[in-house]
Amino acid sequence: MNTQLKKRNLIQFYLIQSILRQNSLRQLRTKPTHHYNDKYRTRNTKEANQQDDLFMYKSKGQHLLTNQRILDSIVRKSSINPTDTVLEIGPGTGNLTLKLLDVASKVVAVEIDKRMVGVLNKRVKEHGFEDKLSVIREDALKAEFPRFDLVVANIPYGISSPLVVKLVYGANPFRSATLLLQKEFARRLLAKPGDSEFNRLAVNVKLVADVEFVMNVSKRDFFPVPKVDSSVVIIRPKDQIPDVNLDEWWAFTKKCFGKKNKTLGATFKQKKKVIELFRLSKMTSSNGEEINRNQYVCADDDGDNEEESDGEECHSSSCADRELLLFKEKIIEVLKAGSFEDKRPSKLCNEELLCLLSMLNQSGIYFHEQTKPRNVDNVAFAAAYS
Repeated sequence: MNTQLKKRNLIQFYLIQSILRQNSLRQLRTKPTHHYNDKYRTRNTKEANQQDDLFMYKSKGQHLLTNQRILDSIVRKSSINPTDTVLEIGPGTGNLTLKLLDVASKVVAVEIDKRMVGVLNKRVKEHGFEDKLSVIREDALKAEFPRFDLVVANIPYGISSPLVVKLVYGANPFRSATLLLQKEFARRLLAKPGDSEFNRLAVNVKLVADVEFVMNVSKRDFFPVPKVDSSVVIIRPKDQIPDVNLDEWWAFTKKCFGKKNKTLGATFKQKKKVIELFRLSKMTSSNGEEINRNQYVCADDDGDNEEESDGEECHSSSCADRELLLFKEKIIEVLKAGSFEDKRPSKLCNEELLCLLSMLNQSGIYFHEQTKPRNVDNVAFAAAYS
């Protein structure tokens, strides 16, 4: 009996010690540890207790920037004038919006989540800014933006690429866009020829705008905490852009950067590319008259081989038409004349790419089907050329 009592007392002693140890550790922690799923409950705040029961959906890119110092810095770097109308995309619950309303004449906020809009409107009303805020509850990629002077936004990661293209190639002129982006995406925008991140997005954006790095932002400054850090960049549209057919430019860079580290000579010797460019060029020279593609398919191509090895060429012995061979030779002649045959797109600046496109067009080689007009506000357009 005494032995059982001693064991029970010993067990109780260790349990009490364990509880005391856990409480001590909690008090020593400077930051709480959370385990999140796809839904996240926001922290209670004195300023906006309307958010208490609001869930954050990580799959929709809902990460609220909570660091007041970073928010103030973004507003300050944006150089907002008292007469400016600011476009904010993805305002969430209004952490950045309230600071923009404090310095701008008007803020146009584009938000698709009606729950966020409800909290945003309540917080704005509490601060007396309701007359300065206009909310568009729509998908930012599909929405028609009103006139604005600046863009200041914490961009949802999932729409960064098409949204940036929509802004810089859209119909609305603006002074600058201060954007909080995923760090990796920002590095792609800032990449220069020769950088491993250099890509078609950087080429197309920098044709019409300059991109400036501002600062990095830790993932710990967001709630819920994303998996990666972010960066702030400022995009400023250029006063003058090169005199180039944009449809041609976008289609040309798409062809070149499909395999950006492959030499241009190897890229444009590929059988399928030669046939495609020949068809487009013939349609342009014949005012859109349809060309029979099958007429120029190589005789030994049974159509089953979708992939082709690097350097595969359309040889005279395997081609059904002499004209196609002459067209391929013309492409190679242009590349050699400009010393581009052994160069790689990932190493070329925009001036060199513009020069090459001009030489190819002058030789009757085109990349865009002229009968198809573009629409810069279309989501498919924005996704295709970024």
